[in-house]
Amino acid sequence: MNDIEQEAIVLNWAWEMIDGMVNWAMFDMNDGTEPTNLMFKTDQHSQLFIILLRDFLSQASASLGLKRVPHNARPSDRTFLFHLRQVCADPKLGTDTTALVTAIETFASWLEGEFTAAVNLSAIDVVADLRVARVRYIQMCGDIAKHSLARLDSRVGDLRKLLKKAGHSVSEHEAYLAVDDFFERFHDDIFLYHSSHIAEFLNNIRWAIYDYLKPEFLRSWHRTDKWTVKFPIYSYRVPVEITEPLARAMYWDVMNRSRSKPYVPRFVVTDYLKRRY
Repeated sequence: MNDIEQEAIVLNWAWEMIDGMVNWAMFDMNDGTEPTNLMFKTDQHSQLFIILLRDFLSQASASLGLKRVPHNARPSDRTFLFHLRQVCADPKLGTDTTALVTAIETFASWLEGEFTAAVNLSAIDVVADLRVARVRYIQMCGDIAKHSLARLDSRVGDLRKLLKKAGHSVSEHEAYLAVDDFFERFHDDIFLYHSSHIAEFLNNIRWAIYDYLKPEFLRSWHRTDKWTVKFPIYSYRVPVEITEPLARAMYWDVMNRSRSKPYVPRFVVTDYLKRRY
């Protein structure tokens, strides 16, 4: 798969994933005209959000023809942000990636930042100050929300490593017992505090993709000979380099997304939700 085909796939999937997370079915609607915060409709929506976010903060399968993440990659490159960075490094469907670079790198820097939080793991009678990168705790909580204990062996190992760094050596069985307490502190408290800020990061990426693709949409979209007021049949002038069926389908999808602005307006989260952790 060539570079422009990969770009069409990456941009469409990124937009699609963000649409699944930042929307008015997930959050209570607001107009976003002033510094604000977003509230999940229910606890179940907050868990769905972090499961979907965990997928976004994962590596795409190399079998899809996308570039492989190098072994020495920085933490944020072990997420879908790596593929968005490839678009910015050598854009094909547009020219101006300034806003997209800013949106990606701002989110990446935040994800790679570390913080320390006290946690009471009452199930094993341990109170510890855990220092963890934001991307790591989100990935851990996303997996805990999605999977049963039977599929959390790697995350239990991560928890043991965090506790060991904090001066507490616990057995594997003790770490399994501590999973619920960890999730309660890091998801029900810290993640809910972070969620509005994360939604702002994601929304900025979505808007930057829209802005980047706008010139290509204006070039590509056209009315067909069968266009009527009643049946407005349109088409796209797909770049000749895009020949793979999957890439052509993704190009159509991302062009269709570009027909209108993202349905969540640009918004800025109030500063007091950006100071802790």
